[in-house]
Amino acid sequence: MAPMENQHRFRVVAWWAAGRTGIAKSSSALNAIHFTSPPAFGGVDGRWTPQDLLLCAVASCFTTTFSAVAEDSKFEYTDLQVEVEGAIVKTDAGYRFGEVCIRPNLIIPHEQEQERAHALKLLQKAEGLCLVSHALSVAQRFEPRVQVSEPRAEVNQPLSVSDRKEGDV
Repeated sequence: MAPMENQHRFRVVAWWAAGRTGIAKSSSALNAIHFTSPPAFGGVDGRWTPQDLLLCAVASCFTTTFSAVAEDSKFEYTDLQVEVEGAIVKTDAGYRFGEVCIRPNLIIPHEQEQERAHALKLLQKAEGLCLVSHALSVAQRFEPRVQVSEPRAEVNQPLSVSDRKEGDV
């Protein structure tokens, strides 16, 4: 793994287009994002809002951080889904996020208590290293979940005759 530099810079530029909509572009991505105010505040349905983007930043940061932590620990997992929910509250100073809850759901391939404990430890480590969630001053809850799944069959792996059901081709 290459050594990390002391500083990394990221840049996003947003333009207000018309009404309650805008466009944002990142220096690291080719595609622009069309955004709007939340529909509850007069925005357009079906577009990302700044609130969605903030929660997406937390979820994607946690996902990439866990992936790096798992890889570094040589920990195998089947799948990871990260749900992030934010609650906006009205205060005397205006609207603000009152809380952000991070709910990672990790699927592991083996049912062993030691494996579950290690998985939970790695989830907690990733939560402690997530740069975006650390940048927030809002109260955060962390509700990790570890599940066991059966190994997935490879897509190009043929079914054995005994696995086929009547009517299967």
